[in-house]
Amino acid sequence: MRSSTARASRPSVPIAIATPAFMRDIARGWHVDGASIGLVPTMGALHAGHMSLVDAARRENDRVVVSVFVNPIQFGPGEDLARYPRSPERDLSMLRAAGVDAVYKPSVADMYPPGASSRVIVHGVADSLEGAARPGHFEGVATVVTKLITATSADRAYFGQKDAQQDAVVRRLASDLDLGVEIRVCPTVREDDGLALSSRNAYLSPPERQAAVCLSRALGQAAEAYERGERNPDRLRSILREAIESEPLAQIEYAEVVDPASFSVSGSLAVLAVRVGKTRLIDNHDLRLPYPG
Repeated sequence: MRSSTARASRPSVPIAIATPAFMRDIARGWHVDGASIGLVPTMGALHAGHMSLVDAARRENDRVVVSVFVNPIQFGPGEDLARYPRSPERDLSMLRAAGVDAVYKPSVADMYPPGASSRVIVHGVADSLEGAARPGHFEGVATVVTKLITATSADRAYFGQKDAQQDAVVRRLASDLDLGVEIRVCPTVREDDGLALSSRNAYLSPPERQAAVCLSRALGQAAEAYERGERNPDRLRSILREAIESEPLAQIEYAEVVDPASFSVSGSLAVLAVRVGKTRLIDNHDLRLPYPG
């Protein structure tokens, strides 16, 4: 239940929190006051998709914490850790305008001190597709999400549907480890032409940006076929692949139709990983639902 007392004392400027210990102290005080806590985990370079999660968290909780942490252990060798988009001043301005209560921005040294060797591994749902394409990625995601939820004592944590397999992994770990947090997944936010918002879209050149619309076009065509009664997974996969392959700048890593909860093959969730130029993009859509736009 929301606490009007806690709401009345919301600061006009977010509390800047740099260590897990300070974060735990702040969260403990909020809970003592009867306030609920919503967590929005991010890696920064914020955009409207992130802010939609912040809006949902503000509607449903007394206090909102946004974490900003580029998590090194979820990046593999040769991935874009060093050049991952960063915009700290812009991020802080956006979060201040959104009225969040705290920005949790720990250092790598505080999150992974020397000698730290524990990792969280989720089997099954984390093994295929993104898990196979990016070995160790979900181990890094599961570890950092567990640490963020523990430090913030969040009642609810907010994630975007665009990262559908990550969502399934996080739901499984929250259930398996009895973290006591509700995992809330919010709809993907898209540009007017259908491209899912992503911090990595900043890598795209103008021609690549135009070509990247092939992902949403492929999902829309598969959704239309599903609505007409197509249920053959091989045919649905072919529709996805044909739409991507029609774009010369795009190269498919995978185009699959899976179960939304287990990510086993055959289901209703169409999932894509596509390289447009050198930029790797992912997207998905549950074919049981009308495709937006």
